[in-house]
Amino acid sequence: MSALFEPYTLRSLTIPNRVWMPPMCQYSALPEGPETGAPRDWHLAHYGARATGGTGLIIVEATAVSPEGRISPYDLGIWNDTQVEAFRRVTDFLKSQGAVPGVQIAHAGRKASTERPWKGGAPLGAEAHGWQPLAPSPLAFDERHPVPTELTIAQIQEIVGQFADAARRSLAAGFEVAEIHGAHGYLIGEFLSPHSNGRTDAYGGSYENRTRFALEVVDAVRAVWPEDKPLFFRVSATDWLPEDGWTPDDTVRLAADLKEHGVDLLDVSTGGNAAGVRIPVGPGYQVPFAARVKAETELPVAAVGLITEVEQAEKILANGEADAVLLGRELLRDPSWARRAARELGADVRVPEQYLRSV
Repeated sequence: MSALFEPYTLRSLTIPNRVWMPPMCQYSALPEGPETGAPRDWHLAHYGARATGGTGLIIVEATAVSPEGRISPYDLGIWNDTQVEAFRRVTDFLKSQGAVPGVQIAHAGRKASTERPWKGGAPLGAEAHGWQPLAPSPLAFDERHPVPTELTIAQIQEIVGQFADAARRSLAAGFEVAEIHGAHGYLIGEFLSPHSNGRTDAYGGSYENRTRFALEVVDAVRAVWPEDKPLFFRVSATDWLPEDGWTPDDTVRLAADLKEHGVDLLDVSTGGNAAGVRIPVGPGYQVPFAARVKAETELPVAAVGLITEVEQAEKILANGEADAVLLGRELLRDPSWARRAARELGADVRVPEQYLRSV
């Protein structure tokens, strides 16, 4: 059997194959009104196409736990029941096509309140639906971004509760996998890294203090997320900084801690927390970070980062470098990548009855 098309079981959930879709923001929700942050027709069509294309697990884009936790005013959110009802339309369709629906719950921290990327991505003020960002420390991401407001202890605990509430609503919305966003320089990642965390209280300084918020969020989510459903955590394995940043050694240590706190899989990415760094981008450039976690801990991992070719993806799994692969830009280009891969590997993948003539 092809490694790519071998089912994968975490807790009581079996995902039909190892071709997974990572969270990729669409910036297509309404920025104001009663349906702010709710998925729309675009999201149903976008995610539905990947489900009919044979993708095993589809992790819906960064979905904010609060209005101020959005990356942009056009992001999805799951802080109210209107959003829950809208998400059910998406999750019901994904399940009808044999795909497992997952959601990434997130808080953007100091990188919040920005314009859509195709509009330049600049920080937005109140006149353009923007707001004042929050962060562990009053350190701006770069010269374009405003200095964020430093979170108080009470605000930190409030956000922990917002993650738990988001997990409850995600369950009600029909999601089978919850992923906590701890990567790419957003709030949890900002706490993890000494580059963005200058606190001197219980949430800053030592490794134990910098990881405290992440583990509190995990504990709060795991407490409300059903025991039979898996919980993922996405991490940036390195800030790509020569010093004073989050490192691969830190990631291996965190992986062991996350497993003890009930996380079932580490989604391993890199970067996003430091502006202007040089990243050696190339085919599979982030896979070694996932492979190291898999080799040095007992926590399953998913690999991501310019995985585009069928043979490449199959080899990553066959070599034991990861337990699954997440295809980002490639699934944007080709929603039916999984069906094409199955044909090349002589494997089986679900094909909608309406598309059987294409087989």
